[in-house]
Amino acid sequence: MQSRTPAPRATGRPRSAAADTAILAATRAALVELGWSKLTLGDVATRAGVAKTTLYRRWAGKNELVVDAVAELFDELELPDCGTLADDIEGVVLQFAAILARPEAQNGLMAVVAESCRDDALRERIRASIVDRQKRLVLQGRERAQARGELPPEADPVEAARTVDLIFDMVAGAVVHRTLVSAEAADAQWVHDFTRILLTGLTGLTGPAAE
Repeated sequence: MQSRTPAPRATGRPRSAAADTAILAATRAALVELGWSKLTLGDVATRAGVAKTTLYRRWAGKNELVVDAVAELFDELELPDCGTLADDIEGVVLQFAAILARPEAQNGLMAVVAESCRDDALRERIRASIVDRQKRLVLQGRERAQARGELPPEADPVEAARTVDLIFDMVAGAVVHRTLVSAEAADAQWVHDFTRILLTGLTGLTGPAAE
């Protein structure tokens, strides 16, 4: 099913940030209590204390609403400054794993990813609202590590962008698979081991410095 095309936003009263916050929080609560299949915009509106028309002025349908509700969770991620690239990575990956362990994140993310397999517009919304927004963490980490001298600078912007994409895919893919597909905990030891492999590669595990 294709997503409905969002209606042009009418001029008039400014959009209420408080209403947006209430709606997204209500969406996450409904995901946990009802699950994806039973969640309706009417139920979300009731929980948020707003009119159903308020939701439709902001979101084209359930798919888009759930994407934004999940995206708000990932906006909580912050890259810590722990002094080394390895420690910074471990810190943010542990945060990411903790978010993915939350029922509202699990239910919402798995549902919209499944729906996006037959909805190209929804897939693009996931990319823009979640994936592209969180690549900021890779950019920050790389710049910080380059300033410390832990990583070499990349003069070619095209290659630099490819590196960012690759790092993001490796980190996000591994953690999502671990927590949502394998249903295993991404605990501190797993994150430490994953970070070591990420930074040294498989060959680095066989040397005398391997832990």
